[in-house]
Amino acid sequence: MLKRWLSVALKFAVSGLLIWFLLGTIDLVAAQARLVEVAPAMLGLSLAVLVVQILISVVRWGAVLDALEASLPFMTALRLFMIGAFFNQTLPSSVGGDGVRMYMAHRAGLKLGAAINGVMLERAAVVAALVLVVLAAQPYLVSRVGDEVAAWLVPAALLFAAAIAAAIVFLSFLDRLPASLHRWRLVRGLAILAGDTRRVFLRPGHAFRVLGWSVLGHVNVTLCVYVLALGLKLDVTLMECLALFPPVLLVTTLPISIAGWGVREGAMVAAFGLVGVPSEGALVLSLLFGLVAMAVSLPGGLVWLRSGERRSNIPVPAVAEAAVEGEE
Repeated sequence: MLKRWLSVALKFAVSGLLIWFLLGTIDLVAAQARLVEVAPAMLGLSLAVLVVQILISVVRWGAVLDALEASLPFMTALRLFMIGAFFNQTLPSSVGGDGVRMYMAHRAGLKLGAAINGVMLERAAVVAALVLVVLAAQPYLVSRVGDEVAAWLVPAALLFAAAIAAAIVFLSFLDRLPASLHRWRLVRGLAILAGDTRRVFLRPGHAFRVLGWSVLGHVNVTLCVYVLALGLKLDVTLMECLALFPPVLLVTTLPISIAGWGVREGAMVAAFGLVGVPSEGALVLSLLFGLVAMAVSLPGGLVWLRSGERRSNIPVPAVAEAAVEGEE
C-alpha cells in the first residue's frame, strides 16, 4: 500500500514539476491572450470530433473481441468504454481505466481471458498503429525539420517500429515455453495471450480491421488537435499535426505522470517547436486538448454513477495482476 501511494505521489510530482517548469519558460501574457481569444466554434467542433473518437474506439475494441471470438453488444461496449475513459482521466495513470474496463467487461459476460486480453491487445493495436502513422508521416516531416533533426528522428522512428514488431512476435510465441512450466497459472495465462495475439495480428482479415480502425482513430484525434490549433490561430497544417502529434501520444502513454499531464505538454512544446510553433502556443494547445479530452470523458462518470457498477468495489490492481495470469 505504501509503495502504491509513493508511486502516485511521484506521478503527481512529475506532472506538477513539468508544468511548473514549462510555465516558467514561456510568455504567460501571450499564452493567456491565446487562450482567451480561442474561437468558441472551434472548441465546440473539437468536442464533437472527440465524441466521434469514442465511437471509433468502441468499434476498434469490438474488432479485437471479434478476433477473439468474443463479443459485447455495441451499447454495452460503449457504456463500458465511456466508464473506462472516465477512469483513465481520474486515476493516476493514462491506462488506469483499462483495468476498470477489463473488470467490467468480465462482469458483463466475457470470459476473464477475453476481457483482459481484449483490452490489452486493443492497447497494443493502438501503439502499433501509432508507429505506422509516424512512419508514414516521416517523409513529409523530414522535409519540414531539416537534415540535422532528421539525422536522429528517422532512426528513432525505425528503431521504435522494430521494437513494436519484435514485441508482437514475442507475445505470439509465449505459448512455446517448456511444457513443464505450464503448471503455473502465469505461464498458462501467457499461452492464452500468445494465441490471442496471433488471432488479432497474424490473421490478415482481423489485423486489417483492427489496425485500420486504430489508424482512423489517430487521424481523428489529430484532427481534434488541428481544429484547436486553428482556434488558437497557430500557423500549423493538418499534415504537420499528423506528423507531430502521434509521437506525443506515444510519450504520453509512459506511466510516469498523472494521466499524461506535464509529459504531454513538454512533448508538445518540443515537437511543435520543430515547425516553428511558439512555445506558449504549443503549451496552450496541449492544455486545451487535455481539457477537451477531460470534458468528453466526464459523461462516463455519470454513466458509472447511474449504473449498478458504482456499488461494487472495482479492484483495479487485482485486475491488472490477473492480466498476466489468465483463466483457470
